[in-house]
Amino acid sequence: MEILRFGPGFRRPEPPAAAQGLEAQTIWSDPRARITELAFSRRALIAPQSSPDHGLFIVVAGGGWVQVGDERAVINHGEAVEWPPGLHHAAWTDGSTMRALLVEVPDVAIEVRHQRLADPPVVQDRGPALPGQAARGGLAVREIRPEDHDPAEGEPW
Repeated sequence: MEILRFGPGFRRPEPPAAAQGLEAQTIWSDPRARITELAFSRRALIAPQSSPDHGLFIVVAGGGWVQVGDERAVINHGEAVEWPPGLHHAAWTDGSTMRALLVEVPDVAIEVRHQRLADPPVVQDRGPALPGQAARGGLAVREIRPEDHDPAEGEPW
């Protein structure tokens, strides 16, 4: 098992092309997809650009603005927007910070997936289903209290 690290201390301060006020870290990449963490400072910008890949911009903390084509909208944590291939898109912040995950999938991978979805599924008889069990779990204990948070770190506690 490999643990992939990202977040503060692992990002690259040099921004991707056509960006300012942004730190990025590729979490995982292979020919099928690329996943990148993006950390926007206040007044950060990914200038309008297009890509041959399908993109899904997922905001996990903070908020800002996004643009797809000529349409602009506010986006906040817990929201995502699709960046279609070949269409200009952008993201920026004003007085707040924003953290996002960008999932990029080459157009070829999307076509292959759609073809697989169009094929009828192969169903194998695996015998009778076992009765389900209730899931067990709970929240991890938070080691940092809100009053211990240093806002200068730029990350939500």
